[in-house]
Amino acid sequence: MREFIVEADGGSRGNPGPAGYGSVVLDAATGETLIETYEYLGVVSNNVAEYRGLLAGLRAAHDLDPSASVHVRMDSKLVVEQMSGRWKIKHPDMKPLALAAGRVFPPGQVTYEWIPREQNKHADRLANEAMDSRASASSVRKPSAADGKLSSEEGKLSAAGGELSSAEGKLSAAGGELPSAGGKPSSADGKESAAEADVRAAKVVASPGWAPADMGAPATFVLLRHGETPLTPQKRFSGSGGTDPSLSDIGREQARRAAEALAQRGTIQHILASPLTRTRETAAAVAERLGIEVTVEDGLIETDFGAWEGLTFGEVRERYPDDLTTWLSDPEAEPTGGGESFAATATRIAATRDRLVAAYAGRTVLLVTHVTPIKTFVRLALGAPPESLFRMELSAASMSVVAYYADGNASVRLLNDTSHLRP
Repeated sequence: MREFIVEADGGSRGNPGPAGYGSVVLDAATGETLIETYEYLGVVSNNVAEYRGLLAGLRAAHDLDPSASVHVRMDSKLVVEQMSGRWKIKHPDMKPLALAAGRVFPPGQVTYEWIPREQNKHADRLANEAMDSRASASSVRKPSAADGKLSSEEGKLSAAGGELSSAEGKLSAAGGELPSAGGKPSSADGKESAAEADVRAAKVVASPGWAPADMGAPATFVLLRHGETPLTPQKRFSGSGGTDPSLSDIGREQARRAAEALAQRGTIQHILASPLTRTRETAAAVAERLGIEVTVEDGLIETDFGAWEGLTFGEVRERYPDDLTTWLSDPEAEPTGGGESFAATATRIAATRDRLVAAYAGRTVLLVTHVTPIKTFVRLALGAPPESLFRMELSAASMSVVAYYADGNASVRLLNDTSHLRP
């Protein structure tokens, strides 16, 4: 049986923005490049581009030998984890993409591996080539027999291999469709739908070097942790699955001081809050001072800590020592009783982040949320590993700021500022 390696990547300059993918099929035994394919997709998100790259690579490998075993290597954690079956695909518009990829080869013939971006340079180069050239169709290139170099465009993927079928490739009526192989956005105005904007890769990789000067104003998120509740000074787990406590008297005073500081700042244009009581109460204090309405955003909710809700760290360590040890070392581990893992939280926050960045480009938005979401926003912006969550201090009613630019870069401007809480 032949063995292939498929390396695939996708990118979007703006996320959503001009996007493309690149895929390469290698002979696993010799390392020889068998097929290269890339395509400009129009205006779509990173996640869509990455899935399209995966599909193109798998279908190119299938055209070479449908009986071969295939090992996929990608730097998209989301795609790898979803296709490996370790992460659930909760969003209905992601399921057709994963389903299409899963149908190319029979079950068991394809394995997946996440690799760092620096190990995926071949596919990354092809994706950037597609975005630079805005090629209107997938280009398949093989090494030239004459000189061993890659020849120029030798052919195009067939309709079966180069694009999603109508049954698989269409997104819901709430958003547009995936672009056809011609690379044009399916919606009339070329903008990404709300449905497409809600699905992103959990990992954003910043482009190297200085950003151009004409990117325009970034989407700036001021991240405000809610004020104290009765559980806060006791350092008890308080997530989305607990008693949903209200602010304490101290917490209400902290919210008032935060509101005053934000009024002096004078740049907040919108306020979004997690649906839990403590965040809505904190947001209400700011909204009253600023005269801005609060929008509840479910994606900002705190992690569900399962059976650990309401317990101190010491109590959890005493009652669930093995589960706690695993949770501290594995971002995919869930708290006892079916809570939410850090990996699942990161996927949720990444999707929320990208949807809000698209919706509030060039504006300053106050996000009133919780410890884990705020730390996750910062971690993803820095490209830091999951264990960095345990190395950040985040006080009640503290403020952090992250700015997101049109090229996909992020800048952490502030972390855990509590100066407004001092007498």
